[in-house]
Amino acid sequence: MKKKMALMLGAVLLFGGCSLAPEYRQPAAPVPETWPAGPAYDNAQDTSGAPVPAHLPWRSFFADKRLVQVIETALENNRDLRIAALNVQRARAIYGIQRAALYPAVDATATGSKERLPADLSSSGDATTQERYEVNLGIAAWEIDFFGRLRSLRDQALEAYLATEEARRSAQILLVSEVAKAYLAMAADTENLELASTTLETQQESHFIVKRRYEVGIATELDLRRSQTQVDTARRDVALYTQFVAQDRNALELLTGTPVPAALLPPELSVLEPAGEISAGISSEVLLTRPDIQAAEHRLKGANANIGAARAALFPRVSLTTAIGTASAELSGLFDSGSETWLFAPRAVLPIFDARLWSALEVTKAEQALAVAQYENAIQTAFREVADALAVRGTVEEQVAAQQSVVAANEETYRLSLKRYDKGLDSYLGVLDAQRSLYLAQRVLVALVLQQQVNRAQLYAVLGGGA
Repeated sequence: MKKKMALMLGAVLLFGGCSLAPEYRQPAAPVPETWPAGPAYDNAQDTSGAPVPAHLPWRSFFADKRLVQVIETALENNRDLRIAALNVQRARAIYGIQRAALYPAVDATATGSKERLPADLSSSGDATTQERYEVNLGIAAWEIDFFGRLRSLRDQALEAYLATEEARRSAQILLVSEVAKAYLAMAADTENLELASTTLETQQESHFIVKRRYEVGIATELDLRRSQTQVDTARRDVALYTQFVAQDRNALELLTGTPVPAALLPPELSVLEPAGEISAGISSEVLLTRPDIQAAEHRLKGANANIGAARAALFPRVSLTTAIGTASAELSGLFDSGSETWLFAPRAVLPIFDARLWSALEVTKAEQALAVAQYENAIQTAFREVADALAVRGTVEEQVAAQQSVVAANEETYRLSLKRYDKGLDSYLGVLDAQRSLYLAQRVLVALVLQQQVNRAQLYAVLGGGA
């Protein structure tokens, strides 16, 4: 009998392997195969020999050693990334639970009972006391997966786990990028603060000279008031950028999850070592390696598997309960010869009418269509992000070069205006206008250099930068 039970158990294991899930086919990417072309992109692809971000670890991409240490601190302490990692552990455990449902759970049970029967219920007509003791090893209500319901649920749990893992990778890449951006923003505001402080010193010196000239009757009161205005404007900017630097540090420490040592804070943007060059490649197919797109595809595969589970629910569900053991009316005779027991109880349930099952199938089909739309939307969004970053890279170099020329011209204009004023050839209004133009041009140059550096970090992230 034991051999027969073993053969039957092997048979159900052998034949319980069919799946009703539809065949998965990856949707075509709803974006062009190549990156956009045009004046904004002419210089964007001029990165011959540069690596693709997916093959470039972030430690090799970012060159500034202080920034690398700050990013490492963020990866260790950032709470959002920690939550993402814990979600991966949770999804892995859920997958383990669903996978284990495919296999029988074997339990060992021991029971004992003692019952008194009154005379009117006893077959002998006398009150009796009945005892029963059992020890069994068996399987309780194990579903045999003839139509792949459990396998489909297992596959869905696996895809959910893989999607969560890709979401964690995406969160890590985003964190690396955001830390770099916050670090660069603080460096830019630090440079603006230094620029404002230097401008304040210059304006104070100019105001002192104008004041002395006014006192001896060479300068007018209008010149004096105009120079005072410049001093107060510079004082305001020093206070403003002091505030910005403090807020930038707060933002950076939120990302790192811990205070950043003063030695690791960024210097001025102009002395910060820039990140390396990267290539977007020729084909937009590189987007398919982005973690967020891979996560969307795993969710789509999971929705596909859910259809198989919903279809299988329309077919008979077969379960098996079986056990072998020993039983006796006396505890001392539990393991005596002849006390062996066995149980073999297959059970089949065929749904005849249950409208919920058909509605559940429609739900899974709608969810699959929704997952397709979300997957395609993720690709389109990624394409736009890369295209925008390439448009910046294709034009920002020219913007920086042009602005550097503007700064140089304004410096010379300011020098000449000041010289003409000192010789009495011009009013102080010309000096004032030259000072304003120079200060504004310097601040615009800082903003453009910041955009140039941030664009590298952004492009690295939107192209699915490496771990």
